[in-house]
Amino acid sequence: MDPRVTQALAAWDMAGADVTLAARRENTVYRVMADGSELALRLHRPGYRSDAQLRSELQWMAYLVENGFAVPRPRPARDGALVHTLDGVQVDMLSWLPGRPLGHGDQIDHPDPITLCENLGAQMARLHDLTDAWQPPEGFDRPDWGAEALLGDAPLWGRFWDHPHLTGDQRALLKAARDAARADLDALDPAPDVGLIHADLLAENMLIDGPEITFIDFDDAAFGYRDFELATFLLRYVDRPDFLALCAALCAGYARRRRVDDGHLDLLLTIRALTYVGWIADRLGEPGTAERSARAIDRATRLSRRYLDRRSA
Repeated sequence: MDPRVTQALAAWDMAGADVTLAARRENTVYRVMADGSELALRLHRPGYRSDAQLRSELQWMAYLVENGFAVPRPRPARDGALVHTLDGVQVDMLSWLPGRPLGHGDQIDHPDPITLCENLGAQMARLHDLTDAWQPPEGFDRPDWGAEALLGDAPLWGRFWDHPHLTGDQRALLKAARDAARADLDALDPAPDVGLIHADLLAENMLIDGPEITFIDFDDAAFGYRDFELATFLLRYVDRPDFLALCAALCAGYARRRRVDDGHLDLLLTIRALTYVGWIADRLGEPGTAERSARAIDRATRLSRRYLDRRSA
């Protein structure tokens, strides 16, 4: 076992707890059983987040829990700190929530995906409502995912048009989509709703337990467009025959509580697809990324072409 796990258990007063590896993705996550409690011990990807950003993520989650929104509850260490750094790796501890992932890939693990999407939209809106009522503490720090961070010269997730596997035609297409999307994003009227968002509400980051949907993995939380939250979820399903119905249901659920500009979604879906090309370019040396990279490029080029065609029609 990673010696940092043993160090973390000591820092959280859980020496000797039962520990099993749960996931090894961006973060390495261990499931911890201690004194009848189930917890998630996270070892973070080195260099991805500052200590202040991780503390801010956990502060937001703690606020949501205190206000009745089901997310993992941060568990402070023995000394009261939310985050420790052990041999250069940041670690933290959260409650382990019950439930199964909502799905994987383009599959939704539910007998009624349309109703599920409507309920999910309402849940996203409730997340944003609660967040708008919160005053973050001094020093709160999460990335900004505005127009410049998405489409500027140095995007937050990398220069997607410089992905080494792009052909010349693909590179030109993504650059054209980037320029058009930036112009359209800057010209949106009314201005999009902006605030703190989860920013990674993929099916595997949502758990379903009976009627309840819970959100996990706030690692990418940022200040950004609220409709980007919806686009992030929907992107996986653009090739499903029921995509339009899923999209309409998600928007209808969100609109129960908040304004949703569904006319922006085509733009935001394209931008979201572009970001994943930049994201995967930084990880090409990691196992299993070749296939994911090819999928990201294929989706981004198809959506970019469709977006540009519709824009010029």
